[in-house]
Amino acid sequence: MQPKENHCPLCGGENYCLAGTEQQYSCWCMTAKVPKELLKLVPHNMKGKLCICENCIEQYKANLQE
Repeated sequence: MQPKENHCPLCGGENYCLAGTEQQYSCWCMTAKVPKELLKLVPHNMKGKLCICENCIEQYKANLQE
């Protein structure tokens, strides 16, 4: 299965990334702080190619606080 650019490599949901579009510099992902541990969960063939969605980032951070 080929991953879609606009989908999160972790959950498969929409990542709402604007990179590669005219609005790329206003994309939320340009300022997002993604924990290194979460980045390690991205499959090797998708690293550096797909953005993790905000929902996965927030859920990960929430789980750390529990």
